[in-house]
Amino acid sequence: ADFDPGAKYHIPSNTPYARYFLARILQFQFHRALCKEAGVTGPLHRCSIYGNKKAGEKLKQMLSMGQSKPWQDALETLTAQKQMDAMALADYFAPLKTWLDEQNNAKGYAVGW
Repeated sequence: ADFDPGAKYHIPSNTPYARYFLARILQFQFHRALCKEAGVTGPLHRCSIYGNKKAGEKLKQMLSMGQSKPWQDALETLTAQKQMDAMALADYFAPLKTWLDEQNNAKGYAVGW
């Protein structure tokens, strides 16, 4: 009754979970690159590429590579980087972190362990 991790399918089935972690990093890195391609200059959390032809073409260009090239080449096609970069995730949530920091300071909450 107290084995909460067992409720997650991946734990009892011994299914690797790292791919989900890495996919989340790539998701935000893709979002940042596509926003840039679309010409959006505002905050990342406000960007929408819905209906943007330039962003769609860039994504199509990367996806059309399929498995014909190493994933690093596909990543570079979209983001101009061959390595994963979690800064896009941090940039996306920066306004939330700022707000949370302000709330914690205003209410005098001690943050930490």
